Parts: sequence; C-alpha cells; structure tokens
Amino acid sequence: MKKVFSKLDKPLLFMIISFFIFGLVMVLSASSMESYMRYGYGPYHYFCRQAIFIGIGFLLFLFLIHIPTKFYRGITYVLMFGIIGVLIALNIYGHVANSAQSWFKVGGISIQPSEFAKVIIILFLAAYYEKHKDGMDNLFVIIRPIILVVVIFLLVATQPDLGTALIIAGITFFIFMSLPIPKKLSRKISFFLIIAVIVGGGVLAISSKYFLKSYQLERFNFKDPCLRYKDESGYQLCNSFIAFKNGGVTGQGIGKSTQKYLYLPESYTDFIFPIIVEEWGATVGVIIVFMYLFVIYRLYRIARRAVNLQGSILAYGVCVYLFLHISINLIGVTGLGPLTGVPLPFLSYGGSYVVSLFSSLGIAQRVCIESVSKKESQERKKAKKKKSGNV
Repeated sequence: MKKVFSKLDKPLLFMIISFFIFGLVMVLSASSMESYMRYGYGPYHYFCRQAIFIGIGFLLFLFLIHIPTKFYRGITYVLMFGIIGVLIALNIYGHVANSAQSWFKVGGISIQPSEFAKVIIILFLAAYYEKHKDGMDNLFVIIRPIILVVVIFLLVATQPDLGTALIIAGITFFIFMSLPIPKKLSRKISFFLIIAVIVGGGVLAISSKYFLKSYQLERFNFKDPCLRYKDESGYQLCNSFIAFKNGGVTGQGIGKSTQKYLYLPESYTDFIFPIIVEEWGATVGVIIVFMYLFVIYRLYRIARRAVNLQGSILAYGVCVYLFLHISINLIGVTGLGPLTGVPLPFLSYGGSYVVSLFSSLGIAQRVCIESVSKKESQERKKAKKKKSGNV
C-alpha cells in the first residue's frame, strides 16, 4: 500500500481532497435550509448523504489505484453492452425527476447510470485503440467503436438528458481527435467532421422544435434573465446573478447566503457555485477556477507521461471529462450559455456523480503509478548496466 501511494500524483491527490472537503462544507451550507423548508428533512440530511457517497467513492478510489490498466482490456465490451442494457431498462422502468427518466430508485437512493457510462466509454475507447494501435491507417478500424458510443448517446439523449449526452459526445470527440492518426487520413476525417457538425447544427436549428421539449428550448433563451423573472426560463438564472452580486469581492460570510432560502432551486447541486460566491466572494470563486485549471493540468500531465496509448487515453479522457463538466456548469450558471443540469465536480451534491468521479480519478492515478514504475524500472536497468560496465 505504501509503495503504491508513493507513486501517486501527490499535488493532484491533495487538490482533490481539498476540493471534496470544501465541497462537503458547502453542501451543508447550501442544502440545510432547503432540506428543512422544502422537504421536511433535518438540516444535515444532504450533508450526511454526501459524506457517505464520498466515503464509498474514496474506497473505490483506493481499490482502483491497485488495478493494472491492462485488466480493463478484457472487460470493456462486457461493460459497454452492460451499460447499454441498463440504459434500455432505464427508459422503461426508470424514475422520472426534473422531467427526465434518468434514475433507478433503490430504497431511498437514486442511481443515475448515465454518470457511469462516461467512465465506461473512456475505458472502452482506451482499451480498443490500444489493441488496434497498429491499424490507425484504417478508417473503419478508427470509427468502429464510435457505433456503440452513438447508441449510448441516443439512449441518454432520449431520457431526455442533453447535458450528459453532450458530455458523452465531447469526451468521444476529444479522444478521437487525440489519436495518433496519419496526417493524410487525419485531414480527411477533420474535413468530414466539420461538414457533419455544420449539417448537424443546421438540422438541429431547423428541427429542434419537433424533438426538443418546451422546457429544453427555453434554456436556450438565457439572455437578460431578470427581465423574465416570473418565467421559468429566467427565474433560476436571475437568482444566480443575484447571488453573484450579493457576494461581491469578499462575500457575505459562510452560511449567510440569502439565495439558498428557496430562491435558487437546486442550490446544493447545479447552482452551488453562485452560493459559494455569495458566501465567500468573487475572490474565492476565481481561486476555485484556478484550482480547477491545476487539476486539469495535472491530469493532462499524467496523460502525456503515460507508458502506452491506453494509459494516455485513460488519463486524457478523465481530463476532458472534468473539463467539460466544469465548463458547461460554469457557463450555464454565469449566463454565458444554456443551463444543462450538469453538476460541478467535487462541489455539487450527487451520489452517482461522486462515485463516478472518484472512479475516474482512481483510474487516472493508476496510469500515473504505472508511469512512475516504468521510469523507476528503466533507471534501475541503466544503473545496473552502468555498474556492470564499470566492472
């Protein structure tokens, strides 16, 4: 155990632990009033549940850092077809909440399979492209695994959960673009991707009113939300702006947010960042953004130093996974883009997402462990060779 921990990315681990501790404090602050006033629970209800989720996730993290990445090569198809089967069952038997059929209710716990689909897709693509790394000059070999990802994308989008579907598409796209494809073939693929995006965007713009629900269309109307305060399309975002304004530079003080008193819906999940700024100020908000950038940098660094293509894709996929969650959430709550219901990593309340996040970070840290082990092995061989040469 000690030997494994010595090879972890320590700055990344320290930052993750700091984030989760701060997030736990903010879940308590943001949820205590809503828990009591809206649902009739005790003020520590969501805090205790989040602490349990973090505990489960951390145990899974400790387990996964001991699992060699080559182990996943034999189970990724099982995982992919398994999650597809679960998502099909979800569309039939799932629990509806917030207008989406995205959860299974098991006792008092809601499980969101689409959160685990993101990590499974990263594992699948990494294992597949490692196995076929010598066939990167074959277009069919390159695009073949995307078929299963498209199936998952459509199953998630029809729940409907466009935020998660968008992240799945983003993870797949960036992994695809990071592959060591020959330049000639890469140019052709890029050209077709650009055409596909333009055509897809045009089709979406023309036909969105036919397959998007009214509340989803309203989310694209995010300009001047306070002029539409009484409408659902403006109420949430306007209250988010009020929280930012109340916070100012230094904040109102921990626990002193006013927007969490049922003004800002989901204040402890999707909208936890405005509550943080309201209580701690814009200064802390900026610090959090830089902390996120540091986490992204450390994951990208692990990807660059990976010993093989699989490890590189695993770490890079986790890096993209976090980047998309952070970007989409912050863009939504600051009014720079539509709201999507995407949680903010480390800070938002959520069982499935916390466990999924810990899983992805455990896998990324395992890549780091294997890279350090490889480097140490090479150094020992050089030292042994040098010693024998001197003799």
